[in-house]
Amino acid sequence: MKVPLQMRALLVILAASTALMGQTDVREIIRRAVAADERNWKLARNYIFSERADLRYLDAQGLVKLREISAHDVMLLDGSPYERLVARDDRPLSPAEERKEQEKFAKSAAERRAETAAKRTQRLAEYFERPEWQREAWRELPEAFDFRLAAEELWDGHNLYVIDATPRPGYQPRSRTARMLTRVHARLWVDKQDYHLVKGEVEVIDTISVGLFLVLVAKGSRASFEETRVNDEIWFPSKVRASASARLGLLKVVRIQQEYSYTKFREFQTKSPIISRIKTRQAKDE
Repeated sequence: MKVPLQMRALLVILAASTALMGQTDVREIIRRAVAADERNWKLARNYIFSERADLRYLDAQGLVKLREISAHDVMLLDGSPYERLVARDDRPLSPAEERKEQEKFAKSAAERRAETAAKRTQRLAEYFERPEWQREAWRELPEAFDFRLAAEELWDGHNLYVIDATPRPGYQPRSRTARMLTRVHARLWVDKQDYHLVKGEVEVIDTISVGLFLVLVAKGSRASFEETRVNDEIWFPSKVRASASARLGLLKVVRIQQEYSYTKFREFQTKSPIISRIKTRQAKDE
């Protein structure tokens, strides 16, 4: 998934470590947070939605020099996600682009149908299983951060804890993920009823090195998100935003702003309107 959504996963993990909420035992908070996230994760796997991505590249003065807007329908194709482009710059695709997307969908569907049992199992496991970097963070967060209950708020009908998370001075991280987390500060809004993280803001307070290549995310980079309740059973992100400056290699500096909007959440059915619409178009072209 994209960087803002990875940042959201980081914030979800941070929310589990709110040890200073009254006298509640930190392990109980973690247990509740993990259980709530696991239930949400399992339900989310059966939902499809629409995504709008707005990416802006900035110059040294902070002015937009290039903007890319795209919209995708995110569906389940043979058990795992498939993103289909449906619009560019808030305009429908041209007939040629539409045909290209139909061909890509048909090719992907055929490839998945032709998979061996072992390859299909691997593909589904990659979708269902939590990445290792997230598991690393779960293990270390209780010791890596200091937490402060800053306030309590009512937001969108939900009573929330407002929690500040700051790196614990002197902590020696044991994993690559924890080394990254020691360089961020976060403010978290956690639902008091089900312990789900419904809002989050994170700021880089010291330069972060990312990946195997020389990519440095600058101090002052920020990300935030908001979630919405769907069908009174599941939480989904509605907005994810990021503003970052990064150095690629020794010379190139990239300054970007990203915003992702998510709508049209619905539980997946084999007769989903999206799938039906694609198949109808394919039949007309044959």
